[in-house]
Amino acid sequence: MVLVPGFSQTAASWRGVKRVLEESCTVAALDVPAEPTFAATATAVGTQGERAVYAGYSMGGRLALRLALDRPELVSALILVSSTAGITDEAARRERIASDEALAASVERDGVDAFLERWLAQPLFATVPADAPGLRERRRLSARYLAHCLRVLGAGAMDPMWERLPELQMPVALVTGTTDAKYETIALAMLERMRGEVVHVRLDGGHALPLEQPAVLGGFIASFAARHG
Repeated sequence: MVLVPGFSQTAASWRGVKRVLEESCTVAALDVPAEPTFAATATAVGTQGERAVYAGYSMGGRLALRLALDRPELVSALILVSSTAGITDEAARRERIASDEALAASVERDGVDAFLERWLAQPLFATVPADAPGLRERRRLSARYLAHCLRVLGAGAMDPMWERLPELQMPVALVTGTTDAKYETIALAMLERMRGEVVHVRLDGGHALPLEQPAVLGGFIASFAARHG
């Protein structure tokens, strides 16, 4: 198993999930590398992880999806947690790029601690426990790295992958939280585009399932990997 974290996270954010997986899998949680493009970053993730079952959360899911499309020989099965294939509407993409640029400028201006306080205060993360894995490790990330992720790895900066979803031939699981209506709608739309073996799974919780429900998510990933890894 290879686990790829979301924006502003480190490999430590998967700690609770990894603990469950280690009972049945060889598992590696990665830090997302800082490469010049989204595609190059996905390739670098595959270079680190080699052939495996890949699970990615949010930004990490988008990277894992790009890896599965560009280097399918490395991805024996794919698990996308609270993720998307990108933004197809050009106006919405421009709006997202502008929003991410404003966020990048704010972390460069105000520093990592102040930025993370605002970021984690969003309603999207309201159900994340105060003792969730990896929160302390986030504060060791640099402002430069976070700004890079926003500018290069944001959903607006990447090329949308919706039209390529039918290319996927490995087993795929789309995982969303029961209270995350936005990403459930996205997952169902992705499901309609895929032609191979794909399943949509809803777990109790919100958007940040690796932090909210690590044991439950880890149990599902372990069973999926056992069937398809």
